Amino acid sequence: VFVFVFVHSGKHSKLLGWWGHGHAFSERNRDWRWLDARPLGYHKVVAVVFLSSSRSDSVSVCENTSVSVCEIMCPAASLVVLEDPVDSGQQRLKELGYKQELSRDLSVLANFAFSFSIISVLTGITTLYNTGLDYGGPISMTYGWLIAGFFSLFVAFSMAEICSAYPTSGGLYYWSYRLAGPKWGPFASWITGWYNIVGQWAVTTSIDYSLAVLLQVMILLSTGGFNGGGYMASKYVVIVLHGGILLLHALISSLPIRWLSFFGNLAAFWNACGVFVLMVLVLVMSPKKASIEFVFQYFNIDYSKGIHSKPYIFIIGLLMAQYTLSGYDASAHMTEETKSSDKNGPYGIISAVAISVVVGWAYLLGVTFAVTDISHVLDSNNDAHGYAIAQIFYDAFKTRYDSGTGGIICLGVVAVSLFFCGFCSVTSNSRMAYAFSRDGAMPFSDIWHRVNSWEVPINAVWLSAFIAFMMALTSLGSAVAFQAMVSIATVALYIAYAIPILLRVTLSCKAFKPGPFHLGCFSIFIGWVAVLWVATITVFFSVPVEYPIRIESLNYTPIAVGVVLVLVIGSWLSNARFWFRGPVANVEGHSLA
Repeated sequence: VFVFVFVHSGKHSKLLGWWGHGHAFSERNRDWRWLDARPLGYHKVVAVVFLSSSRSDSVSVCENTSVSVCEIMCPAASLVVLEDPVDSGQQRLKELGYKQELSRDLSVLANFAFSFSIISVLTGITTLYNTGLDYGGPISMTYGWLIAGFFSLFVAFSMAEICSAYPTSGGLYYWSYRLAGPKWGPFASWITGWYNIVGQWAVTTSIDYSLAVLLQVMILLSTGGFNGGGYMASKYVVIVLHGGILLLHALISSLPIRWLSFFGNLAAFWNACGVFVLMVLVLVMSPKKASIEFVFQYFNIDYSKGIHSKPYIFIIGLLMAQYTLSGYDASAHMTEETKSSDKNGPYGIISAVAISVVVGWAYLLGVTFAVTDISHVLDSNNDAHGYAIAQIFYDAFKTRYDSGTGGIICLGVVAVSLFFCGFCSVTSNSRMAYAFSRDGAMPFSDIWHRVNSWEVPINAVWLSAFIAFMMALTSLGSAVAFQAMVSIATVALYIAYAIPILLRVTLSCKAFKPGPFHLGCFSIFIGWVAVLWVATITVFFSVPVEYPIRIESLNYTPIAVGVVLVLVIGSWLSNARFWFRGPVANVEGHSLA
């Protein structure tokens, strides 16, 4: 409780002083309109307004700890109680059955920054540019990006509408519970939650492992390149780098939310500026440029690995774009820490995808215009050992200045972007693990949903980092095993995205009550397009990627996703159906049933 003492004379009000618990009465002479008690942590304000000019020493204020509002000992004053308006997201969270346990300090910009940084066009394009060149080349990347971006926006709009109605950290699995109804809610919630959290862990694994591999290539180029006797770090060094990166991400994600907000905004700024700077640099520095016909019309089938159907090749080439345009459920998982999350959460989802589509396409065009010899940049015997993006930047500077140092610095910009992407992913993972364990769905749930004095789910942070590290250990056994582990990153996440949308357009078609952000009469149409797109890419990314099919080149995506499905349904039938009832309210007297 905070007490303001004003003097009122004519049309003017002046603040004489204030008083609060832990603060002595302090005289001030300033316009009352500029005073804000919220930075001091007060939410209930008591104002004493005098009807005529008076002196502050005629007022005595005392605290009565037995009542919620302090007594004001002044017969000449009128008492006015002013309440800070309750945050709409916090109020909605309470209506949904949850206490406000995390610090709600993120702005709409910060919420957007987390999703934008996890999408991270620099990360996705850099990691899978080789795949794009292999399968279709410029055409599959240039037009595939726009196709994947267009349909991803349908998914984003549908998710945003549901997020506005249910702004909780649980996100997708909570949505599925509410939309499936009492009979099917627990089962839908169980499947969605596990696909979502396993997909998130796989994404974090792939991001941080990709950063470790990029550092491996940067070290190789810095020490002379593959053809100049450069140092090629072993797979054991790469896994150590991966562990060190995860350690740093866990430490940063353990900081208070105001620091996470700062790093999230910095990550978004770095990604946006990095795309622009690298796009311009690679074009300016490359002595030769590809023709417009090459970028917009050339279809590469030379490296299609035994596949001769152009539509088939094009479909596989979509993976680069769709892998990049994922992870934007982070805005939903950060809603319990976002101001006005019933509005700002949806805005974060949509803006992250829309801006990424535009910015990513520009970066993709800039890099592709610098490619004049596909066979050279894909050759495993080049200086970057076949890492296409690295070879493109390295060649651009080495050809012009007889030194590839500038290209290595450009790769450093990409590496920082990857680092920010991984940090945001760990943070988002931890919020999902916190919410899922809060509802008792995870083993040892009591441990993972605890928050520390900084209102951070600290145990969930370190759990997420540990699991991401354990997943990457499969790379020591075989590259195929590791690929099987991370292949679920795209498909599993999109399955988790599609389940609540499907429930929204079917079981809850008429019962759904939208929040402040809604799609109106277009909601059902957009939802069905989103569901059909996810079903399409699930099939697309499950087909063989090389013929003849061999164990070394087998596409393990359907196997990995199928194994998750078997484990999730098996655990449900054998055990969870007897005790898991879906999200559990922690507000007294509130039931989610």
